[in-house]
Amino acid sequence: MNIQLEHISPNQIEQRSFEIISEELGDMRLDPEQEPIIKRCIHTSADFDYAKNLVFSPNAVQCAKEALKKGACIVTDTQMGKSGINKAALAKLGCDVFCFMSDEDVANTAKEQGTTRAVASMDKAVALNRPTIFAIGNAPTALIRLYELIQQGFQPEFIIGVPVGFVNVVESKELILSTQVPSKNIWRTDTPAPSSSMAVPAKRAALPKPLWRATASGRSWMLL
Repeated sequence: MNIQLEHISPNQIEQRSFEIISEELGDMRLDPEQEPIIKRCIHTSADFDYAKNLVFSPNAVQCAKEALKKGACIVTDTQMGKSGINKAALAKLGCDVFCFMSDEDVANTAKEQGTTRAVASMDKAVALNRPTIFAIGNAPTALIRLYELIQQGFQPEFIIGVPVGFVNVVESKELILSTQVPSKNIWRTDTPAPSSSMAVPAKRAALPKPLWRATASGRSWMLL
């Protein structure tokens, strides 16, 4: 068996990984502001479909940057999401990050109201009465509740909507995309996206053959 390993110093592994991603994307043109985010998603997941399936509302990246600069807090729907965000970078901006999913009062409220902890945690986040960025990576019910709150007058600074699962996943993203809130979502690949969104494919493209060169290391979040 003749296996040739690529010898590279530890501090150059990430750089080389992004070089490989750029090579595999080839001539695909990405929006300059969105490119680092899209490539980071590919780097994290080893899924090159992110290059075509991520949906950004107009000026989304700039809106997110401005929200962070004015000290917006970040609310996630998973402890893993919270753990993966760079706290030192947040501190420099005067920002905080919260996840209320494991809070006892959230669990009690969800049980009393016959809803999910994700829904109850969104209500608790609104009660902070602070500029808020929502990073939703697990529960469609969190996005649906955010939509309901927006209809009632709540205005998030920014929403990252990438919930998983099969029930109401696409529909929850459609609801958020129908609002005026800046957002980033991942779109179902067999359905055309709304005309107000950007860079969305109608069909799933075949994964590049050299996908084996990248290694999925699990789900993570990064503050860019």
